[in-house]
Amino acid sequence: MEAGIGSLTRLGESAIDVTLVVVEPTPRSIDVARRGLHVADERGQGRVVIVANKISDDADRQRIIGAFGDRPTVFVPEDPAIDAADRRGTSPSDDAPDAPGVQAIEHIIDGLGLPDAVRG
Repeated sequence: MEAGIGSLTRLGESAIDVTLVVVEPTPRSIDVARRGLHVADERGQGRVVIVANKISDDADRQRIIGAFGDRPTVFVPEDPAIDAADRRGTSPSDDAPDAPGVQAIEHIIDGLGLPDAVRG
């Protein structure tokens, strides 16, 4: 979906099983993610998992933990392999399957119980 919470506000109650709230460690992103989290909770949009993206150090990690507390969170590190694949228009999981960012994304897929067909 597009960035922001518009799609969540247009869904009916219990329309989805899991909501992934993707957030970067910036004040603006955290604000939007908090609003998205509120909407998902209010509308009963399934299990909510925070995906903290582009985490470069412990300060970023602590900023996310401070904002979302004990919510289930997956931390995806800042990863040059993902940026490089994006610039080439290729899949990071094909180009660098062992890169830390790719491994974190694989962890999300595993945790959600998604089929192998969604990988790469």
